[in-house]
Amino acid sequence: MRSISTSFALLAAASVLPGCVTASPFDSREDDPCATIAGQTYVTPADARACLSSFPFNETLRQNALDVVSKVFDLYTFEDYYLAPVPEFGQPAVNIRDELARINSTGYASDYAFNKDLFNLVRGLNDGHTGWYSYCYWETFQNLLPAPIISLEVDGIQDVYVVPDLVEFVSLLGTNYTSYYDSIGFDWARLAGARVLSIDGMSAYDYVDHIADTVSGNYLDHGVRVNSVFSSYRINGGNYTQRFGDVAGPVFPDLDNLTMEVILANGTDSETVVVPYLATYLGGPFTDAASYWASNCAPNNETNGVDYLTQGSDVVQSREARQPRAALAASKSLGVGIPSEFVPNLTAIDGGDALWSYILPDNKTGVMFVGSFEPEDYYAFQSQVAGVISAFQQAGVTQLLIDLTNNGGGYVCLGQFLHSYLAGTNFGFPGFSTSVRANPLAQKILASDIANDIEDVYAIYTPDEWAYPGNDSVQSNSYNYLTPNVTKNINGVDYYESQRFYDVCTPFNVTIPEEPPFDLSKVAIVGNGDCASTCAQFSTVMYERHNTTIAIFGGKPNETMQFKGMAGAQVLEWFDIDSEIKTAGLKDDSLAPPDLLVNADFRHNWRAAYSWDDNETPIAYYSELPQLRFPYTPDTYMNPQALWVFA
Repeated sequence: MRSISTSFALLAAASVLPGCVTASPFDSREDDPCATIAGQTYVTPADARACLSSFPFNETLRQNALDVVSKVFDLYTFEDYYLAPVPEFGQPAVNIRDELARINSTGYASDYAFNKDLFNLVRGLNDGHTGWYSYCYWETFQNLLPAPIISLEVDGIQDVYVVPDLVEFVSLLGTNYTSYYDSIGFDWARLAGARVLSIDGMSAYDYVDHIADTVSGNYLDHGVRVNSVFSSYRINGGNYTQRFGDVAGPVFPDLDNLTMEVILANGTDSETVVVPYLATYLGGPFTDAASYWASNCAPNNETNGVDYLTQGSDVVQSREARQPRAALAASKSLGVGIPSEFVPNLTAIDGGDALWSYILPDNKTGVMFVGSFEPEDYYAFQSQVAGVISAFQQAGVTQLLIDLTNNGGGYVCLGQFLHSYLAGTNFGFPGFSTSVRANPLAQKILASDIANDIEDVYAIYTPDEWAYPGNDSVQSNSYNYLTPNVTKNINGVDYYESQRFYDVCTPFNVTIPEEPPFDLSKVAIVGNGDCASTCAQFSTVMYERHNTTIAIFGGKPNETMQFKGMAGAQVLEWFDIDSEIKTAGLKDDSLAPPDLLVNADFRHNWRAAYSWDDNETPIAYYSELPQLRFPYTPDTYMNPQALWVFA
């Protein structure tokens, strides 16, 4: 096994172990930087860092975290793909085991420094399905800069600009935010629409590349990560909102300011401006270091998994709850409404928390803005799609535009549902063949599930969760799809995966038409490439099987960009995989990771989907470029309706 050995004894005194729920690493303290900022919505980054860095490094917690991370990585589908760079995506090579060994031997000044290093390692994989999220530090203090940036084409030339809607957008944060800048005499509003020549001594686009490579994560393709650096529109919680972007809204308070060389709107001369960040607090309530730890860092009853077989009948889960998910990590990042002038003024055919639909002024084009495949109501989403398409048909709509901008994914079967509804049941299977990693722990889990006849309401590995290859019939609960396994060679390493299997998504709760409701040659997709997981699966199957036209907006000039972000097939949270292990009766196995001693999540890409065009290449690593690329303009960059009309 390649897991790091982590034999250790728990500290004798619980009072010095921050991982204990009732313990505090600071029972008494004269200088408490957390107490200094308690109860404040906005604080300076320096004050936020002082609080975060005040928790001492703890070797026991390091060994516990690395034991969990290392052993879960044994189940990760894409580990060996990182042993070599992927030039077409701009993805560097990462030797995960060497990096874990480095972290295991590095001296750290604080618990924050250790967790940030581990976060950065996994973030550097640029796989939004896979991440180390210590809720003690991740997105507790989000830095906000009153100067988000965007790449725009103006008079035929693309450059980086401070967003033109700066005043309208930043004002939505309220006076608690803007009054800080008033108090220090900084006039952020004058930067609206300014052309940015350089940032922190680098040309503007070079700095964007730097952030895309070191901060953004989530997407393998560098070009897609670039769009994550910029401000953009999205649907969040059923509302139109505007992202700050990864320059102006990083999830750690590591920077105090940015130095920008700009030419103000309607100006001609350049000037250098030092723009201060201000951090907003998104974590649980606290009054001092001890309560901060208890509120954010100590494990709770949702941190580690459970043995479903010992919990009683109340753990039998609904079919909706058991649906596989492929989505970016749930984010606490501050959601700010889009300025009202950019909200579509068309009459919505239907609107919900994940989907908004309209008919454009030409009266022949319907628009479905699919903001997510993870709605609050799994079944209502299906009914909404059916109702919208019926309304389009009744109105004489003949062509369909689907906007996938900033769609972070969600339920795998809802992506298959939307494709099936557009393609018709006569088309056939609406998804991909998939596989999991067949390492020894996975084989033990499946063998235990089969031996104990565990049903799919309790476990994910169990065979009756999946369909046999080539059809939609459910596997027998005695079918071992990991034995024999399939051996592949990836970057010189033997990789063992399961036999191929399929999702079981049907029956859906609405009737799927037999034939396409629209001529598929008149269905098109628009977006910014930040389309992850289930969104990437949906757009890929439309592209590969119907040659659907896809237009991607934004990015850098003269750089290629994939139309999809990270495209796995299913993600498992730490709670999910820990529950699989416990339900299979394997928690005491030497291959199994221990319970986490802190409030954290180590999620991983558990399942890979394979391209229809190349059955040996996962769609995540299969390069597919959109047929059309367009820069954003001052008219389209934050205005969905204007973009749809243009498209």
